[in-house]
Amino acid sequence: MSKSIPASPSATDYLNDDTDRDLGWIDADDPIALFEHWLARAGQTEPHDPHAMSVATVDADGQPDVRIVLLKGLTTQGFDFYSNSESAKGQQLAEVPRAALCFHWKSLRRQVRVRGHVERVGPEGSDDYFQSRARGSQISAWASDQSRPVEDRDTLIAEMDATEARFKGQAVPRPEHWFGYRLVPRAIEFWQDGAFRLHDRILFKRNGDTWEKTRLYP
Repeated sequence: MSKSIPASPSATDYLNDDTDRDLGWIDADDPIALFEHWLARAGQTEPHDPHAMSVATVDADGQPDVRIVLLKGLTTQGFDFYSNSESAKGQQLAEVPRAALCFHWKSLRRQVRVRGHVERVGPEGSDDYFQSRARGSQISAWASDQSRPVEDRDTLIAEMDATEARFKGQAVPRPEHWFGYRLVPRAIEFWQDGAFRLHDRILFKRNGDTWEKTRLYP
């Protein structure tokens, strides 16, 4: 007995499947303001770390690397994060001061990709953020030789205890090798999931003091 083959979904079916999606953002002209809006929404829906982002770098040989860090500042100048400059990412950024970021908010089915060059946050800004951190995080910035081999966990704990004793009864200063990085964006792409791969992709590219906006095929 032959079986009938179901008809392929029409374009109207595709669109009807997405009627509950918020598409008003597509008309935005300011990518930084739009990102702030998306981040605020993610703060309401993501169960953990809506500020988490992948940071991709390359070394002097062009070998790529990527890791998750937290966004710690956002202005019209760029996206800020903090790290030990002697770590793998710090050394890579010293060799090739360019990077890419990716935010993925699964609860919203949204993604933002950012590309640009990287510069240091000034001492004052780095000091201000360091002093806002929990004391344990300040101690670990001194105790951890980030990205270098360590014999075992007990060695790390011993380094933490020794550093705590060193700064007992006093404020913990910022290590000179620990500071902020700012990715100054050249391109920001907003992506929202759609049915049947009809995703919405809007790319903003900086052109002098303005942004050029383009819709991309999914």
